Amino acid sequence: MAESGTTPRERYRNQVRAEAKQLAWEQIAADGASALSLNAVAKRMGMSGPALYRYFTGRDELITELIRDAYRSLADTFRDAAAAGADLPDLARALRRWALADPQRYFLIYGTPVPGYHAPADTTTISSEIMATLLGVCGATDSPAPFATALAFWTRLHGVLSLELAGQFAGMDLDPEALFEAEIATLR
Repeated sequence: MAESGTTPRERYRNQVRAEAKQLAWEQIAADGASALSLNAVAKRMGMSGPALYRYFTGRDELITELIRDAYRSLADTFRDAAAAGADLPDLARALRRWALADPQRYFLIYGTPVPGYHAPADTTTISSEIMATLLGVCGATDSPAPFATALAFWTRLHGVLSLELAGQFAGMDLDPEALFEAEIATLR
């Protein structure tokens, strides 16, 4: 079904951009975000690099779009969980499921910065929705300090998730899910 209010050219442009973003995610999964190349994405699409530059001004614009999409995905996950009545442990588990489902998406926004990339100031605007949802859930608990609880939640659980996703628990005879659950228990 055609998108209402758009011309065939706009629909084609949206399709090309969506395909380029999907191929960029695949390239990031295979080689890491620092290796992302607009020319390599264009080649996989069967077009020249300069042709793809009609759709993205450069690699940085493509990375920015991917970052915004990742933040939007997590913001939606948190919003949906909170709307379903999630408490803090439920929200923590939603975060872990989201991260495990697509580790490269997680690392793009919470991992090592991409060398040479400087995000526009508004790139993390969506992240404020994530924190607002988290603060709302923390404020709904019996905690006397919702902000302190949210900060502890955010830093400690991201620490465990980052180590798990990076494979840092390998060879430790450790169950990452059990460790994550133990961290959740300390935040109640």
